[in-house]
Amino acid sequence: MKEPAVSADPTQVLAFETDCHIFDGCGFPGPGLHSFLFEPIFGDADSNIYFNKTMLLALLGTVIIVGFFWAAFRKPKVVPGKLQMVAEAGYDFVRRGIVYETLGKREGEKYVPLMVSLFFFVWMMNLWSIIPLAQFPVTSIIAYPAALALIVYVLWMSLTFKKHGFVGGFKNLTGYDKSLGPVLPLIMVIEFFSNVLVRPFTHAVRLFANMFAGHTLLLLFTIASWYLLNGIGIAYAGVSFVMVIVMTAFELFIQAVQAYVFVLLACTFVQGALAEHH
Repeated sequence: MKEPAVSADPTQVLAFETDCHIFDGCGFPGPGLHSFLFEPIFGDADSNIYFNKTMLLALLGTVIIVGFFWAAFRKPKVVPGKLQMVAEAGYDFVRRGIVYETLGKREGEKYVPLMVSLFFFVWMMNLWSIIPLAQFPVTSIIAYPAALALIVYVLWMSLTFKKHGFVGGFKNLTGYDKSLGPVLPLIMVIEFFSNVLVRPFTHAVRLFANMFAGHTLLLLFTIASWYLLNGIGIAYAGVSFVMVIVMTAFELFIQAVQAYVFVLLACTFVQGALAEHH
């Protein structure tokens, strides 16, 4: 039985035996953790100082987003052109559809630039999954969602204590309400761990897990399409290829939804930090 081969080529996404087909005496080279590991483009992985494919995609994504909005707004017009119109539509979607709806116009306006940046960065990092040659969602590597969630977490905590002071901020995070009576200590402990530990953790993992699972499914059906391309298996390969198309379309939807949910939760955290404690 042949084992799946891990490519040393950092541009290789589908790390499997290309000469392995059903009825050839080799097992199905299913995707696994090796599908999410890339050799350094330069640097040394052993010393943890290196630059690999996911870092390259994150850098390119940042350049693309900044370049797009710079090109759209560097010479804004009263009657916008096509590029400016698309950029304004995206900006207004986040501003009005997420930030204003959650925080209100007066409180939310100052957080619009951050939330717009988060939305388009997350969306771009997700979109790499279906872009030819890239074919890998950067957010399926937990470090990237964790770093973004940390930014939101720091903002949330700093606003909480800035708005309410130390005692008020602690009450805000623990759900302090003296009317709860004897159960108040238990509620405070639960709320403290939920707000300080669980919520930021799930904020990062929700994005990571969805992108990790989606990419794994895409790999599974893509590899299966190639693996079944032999003899009578060709009929099944066609079905598997249809599933690749279906899953790609579904991933397009999920990628946008996950960017929306990530920013919506970020706005919810900020709203909680600014809310008056009763």
